[in-house]
This record gives sequence, C-alpha cells and structure tokens, in this order.
Amino acid sequence: MNILFLSDVYFPRINGVSTSINTLRQQLAAQGHRVHLLAPDYYSPSEDESWITRVPSHYLLFDPEDRLMRYGKALSLTAELRQEDFHVVHVHTPFVAHYLGLRLARRLRIPCVETYHTFFEDYMHHYLPVLPKPMLRALARRLSRSQCNAVDAVVAPSQPMLDALRGYGVESHAEVIPTGLQEYSFTPGDGPGFRQRYGIAPDRPVMLYVGRVAHEKNIGFLLRMTVEVKRSRPDILFVIAGEGPALERLRREAEMLGLQDNTLFIGYLDRKTELNDCYRMADVFVFSSLTETQGLVLLEAMAQGVPVVAIAEMGTKSILREGDGALIAPQDERGFAERVLGVLASSGYRNTLGERAHGYALHWSAGSMADRMSHFYRKAITAYGASYKTQRSGVSLTARD
Repeated sequence: MNILFLSDVYFPRINGVSTSINTLRQQLAAQGHRVHLLAPDYYSPSEDESWITRVPSHYLLFDPEDRLMRYGKALSLTAELRQEDFHVVHVHTPFVAHYLGLRLARRLRIPCVETYHTFFEDYMHHYLPVLPKPMLRALARRLSRSQCNAVDAVVAPSQPMLDALRGYGVESHAEVIPTGLQEYSFTPGDGPGFRQRYGIAPDRPVMLYVGRVAHEKNIGFLLRMTVEVKRSRPDILFVIAGEGPALERLRREAEMLGLQDNTLFIGYLDRKTELNDCYRMADVFVFSSLTETQGLVLLEAMAQGVPVVAIAEMGTKSILREGDGALIAPQDERGFAERVLGVLASSGYRNTLGERAHGYALHWSAGSMADRMSHFYRKAITAYGASYKTQRSGVSLTARD
C-alpha cells in the first residue's frame, strides 16, 4: 500500500506523536508498504528526510515549540500527490493536518483515517488558562466528536480512549491499535556508564521520569511526592529527562520544595544512544500523568527491566497490570511515595519486578501493531470503495496492495 501521513508535529520536534509516527512508518516499510509524510518545516531537518515533504509553517504565539503548516501551501501539492497513487490518508493531529487531510483525501478520492493521540479534554486548559475549564472541556468534546465523525475511521491508542470517544458521540468505525516498541527499546542500556557520565553515585537510589516536560504531565505531583520519599530516603534523586513549556516552573518548584540536591533535569536524550542507558540506570520509573492516551514511556522503561510506579488513568490503565513489572499508585503524594519506597527497600523485590517488566514489555512489539494497522487500512479502503461505488453510479475504488 501507499500511505500518506499528515501531522502538525514531527522530529526534530520531540514528543510522543513524533515517536509514534516514526515507529509505525518503520514497521510498515519493513512490511513492504510505502509511507510519505506531510509535516511542518522547522528549518532544522530530522535524521531522515527522504520520505517527508516539509510544508512552510509559522510559529504559535502560545506554544513556541510547535509550528503550524500553511494550509494553502500544503493544498497546492495536490497535483504532485495525485501522481503518487496513494491508497489512504492517515492524519495524526487535529489542527491543520486534520482539515488538510480531509480535503486531500476527498480530492484524491481515497479514505481518510485518523489516530486520536491526545486526550484534549484534560489538556486545553493548560494552554488557554483564561477560559473556564468546563467551557474548554465541552469545546474539546464537541471538536473531537466533529472531527472523528468527519473521517472514515478512527484509531485509538487504548480502550479507555476509545470509550471516551464513544461517550462524546463518535460513531465512525474505530479500533484500538497501540503504538508498539521498536527492537532497539530492548537493547540493554549501560546504566553504570550513564551514572558515571552524569555524576550519580552507583549506590544512590534514583527515580526517573522520561517525557515531555509539559503542564498536563502532572510532574509537579512527582516533585511533591519526592518530598515524601525524601523523609525516609534523604539521598533520593529524581531525574527528569525531557524538555517542554513547564521546565522553568518545575525548576522553581523544586527549589521551593527544598529539592535542589534531590532533582536533576537533563533535557532530551537521543533515543538510539543515551535513552536506554538512562532507563537502565534508574531504580524505579515514576509516572503520574492523568491524560495519556497510551503512555509509551512506561513500556520503554519496562523493556529495560525497570519497575514502574504509576497512576492508572486513561491510556496507562490499559498498560499497567499490578505486579507485572508495575505497581499502581493512588493519586496522593504520600500513598504514591509508599509504593516507591517499597520498591527501593529491597533489591531482590526490585529485581523480580524488573524481570517481570521486561517479560511483559515483549508482548508490545511494534511489528504486531503495524500488522493490525495494515489490516485496518485495508478495511477502510474496502469500505470507502463500496461507498464510493454506490455514490458514483458504478465507479468503484477497491483495495490495492
């Protein structure tokens, strides 16, 4: 199949959507499919641009990390895209890419499917704080319902996310297809080497968070939880790997909480070089986001044999299973800290949890998820062909491999 991806974000902009797109593309290509991506031009190329068309873009005043594609510039590519004989359009974000994807799909007379990566109901108020939360929640639900019902089929990364969409009134055909783990996620990292590079003592207990440092990730909760852990383990170190709009606020909060010597902000790490080392050096991975549609970093930590302590909400509820390398924590700092302290108290227990984590992560391979996605595409193509044949009086569009 020839598949056209559209997204408002992609590398060098680092986030979960970029990672998901890259993972899916690599696995689909390994199966013999061809993928092409339309994404904003950041004027700083990613590692491999051979399969990407960069669209001129402009900054967002409220979110300087991101850029928006210029709709007209992207639409002017229609004739060029038509020559590529795409079979399906796959949209990954709900901004310019959504409306552009719909328009291009109709022009190319192929189905448009969309992955709902982000739980916007609990997201928008962080970026539009001047508006009341109930108003923003209602707006997010209406927009999500409208957009998902406008496409031919929807992918949800987890069952709780699909349940939420159905609750909004989304009636389009939809399936749950998580983002899988690439093979390199299982390559053992060099934990001791990472500790040495960053000046972390070999025997110091370390909690780790990896991901975008954004308001909706609830990292402030983890800082307050660290205060509770510190009461019993004064030498605890909380490492935060990532960057984002909440970074400076969290640095100030750490200082206010007296955690200057107990926190280490290390920025983004290269996925194929240092990230596995970072996971591997940790004693426990901690996560408290309440808005994840999946929570891929949990699986990445588990793939490195690192126990996870996390709140089970939204997409993380689909991943976390108590005792299978993870402990589910309550939404209060002291209760969460008690679960962390239980992991830190016994190296034997920690190692057992880590072994179970690694075994559990093996079930989430990217290849099997790409298989499911290719079947999903074929169903969408077939359904669109039948509908198009009915509407156009005998002109049919059938699945082409």
